[in-house]
Amino acid sequence: MQKSDIQQLIKQGEGSQLEFKRDGVRPEGLAKEIVAFANMNGGRILLGVEDDGSVSGIQKKNLQEWLMDVVVGRYISPYILPGYQEVDANGNRVAVIDVPMGTAKPYEVKRGDRSDVYVRYGNICRLADKTRMARLFETGGHLSAERFPVPGAELSELDRQRYVHYFKNILKNNEEIDDDFLKLRGFLVGEDGNLSCSYFAYALFASKPGIRLPKAPVRVTVFPGLDKDYEMILDETVDVPYVALHNHLGTVGQPIHEHVVNVLKPFISKERMTGVARERTWDYPPEAIKEALINGLVHRDWTVSDYVRVAAYQDRLVIESPGAMPNGMTIEAAKSGVRKIRNEDLVRIFGDYNYLESQGMGIRRKIIPLCTEHCGREPDFEATEHFFKVTMHKRQS
Repeated sequence: MQKSDIQQLIKQGEGSQLEFKRDGVRPEGLAKEIVAFANMNGGRILLGVEDDGSVSGIQKKNLQEWLMDVVVGRYISPYILPGYQEVDANGNRVAVIDVPMGTAKPYEVKRGDRSDVYVRYGNICRLADKTRMARLFETGGHLSAERFPVPGAELSELDRQRYVHYFKNILKNNEEIDDDFLKLRGFLVGEDGNLSCSYFAYALFASKPGIRLPKAPVRVTVFPGLDKDYEMILDETVDVPYVALHNHLGTVGQPIHEHVVNVLKPFISKERMTGVARERTWDYPPEAIKEALINGLVHRDWTVSDYVRVAAYQDRLVIESPGAMPNGMTIEAAKSGVRKIRNEDLVRIFGDYNYLESQGMGIRRKIIPLCTEHCGREPDFEATEHFFKVTMHKRQS
């Protein structure tokens, strides 16, 4: 990094990934900023720069050793290794501390017997609230939010015919399906006498999951133009069990991804006569839509109170799943087939029903090639702290 780079950063001002600190900052104060960046998307600290952007420089000797031994070594847990560089800015030394996005969240500032978790909102460092703490534990792999209890959801609210079929016919399990059996498999959580259905069990097998788990349904919207508009053609919340019902008559009802495609069908496909037969043409490949939707459902972040959303526009179809990608995952890794599972129960059960492409290769083997063949263009992928989004482009007639 050069002096001109420092000047350019200062011009940008403090923000969600940039903080100015003067020399002489207390070690716990610097630890707070490092922890806040590590718990979010990473960031950079310019040490020796005032809040107003003026460069006051650093005087402390052996600053890098102090940073690692005192600030990181004594005050931050778990251990994290920030980058460090010193730059001469018009005769004043500025230390550049690069904090990576953490892979072992949540990171804490230790003060004696007390530990505090901080996050970054804009240019402000704040204590994490309960919701944010749950998300940090979940993204750090310490907690499986899909096994949270659905408040008040008793076993009687699950469709027994569905889950019995799953265990008896799909898994070929002949054990008695009682409370102990379901607790062992995470379907019921809590203490005896106070058992509730888990998130994943309720989403999969409740007749109307949205009654007690409002974020379980899929929100489907259709807009007439290129952007969101109040004059929607369709706005429907698809609130059905995630898996199909099977009985002696065969398959009764559809899994949620099939249901969503059927809701969209009149708006993204057309029928035409070819000779004496009718032929349906699609604006987007339906198998790619299903795969993207399934991925959005099984990899969603349950600590985020939002739907999986599907929105059709005049020129594109967007499937958006709430929550950031799991720790360590990137778009390129997902496209190449790297597999990192957030909701193991949902992934396993969707796989048992043969809904899910095995080995996490759905993006590489289905979504990308099907869309490319269909419209001549790969879909776009976008990942932020708040969502993972797939955008499919409409086939031009």
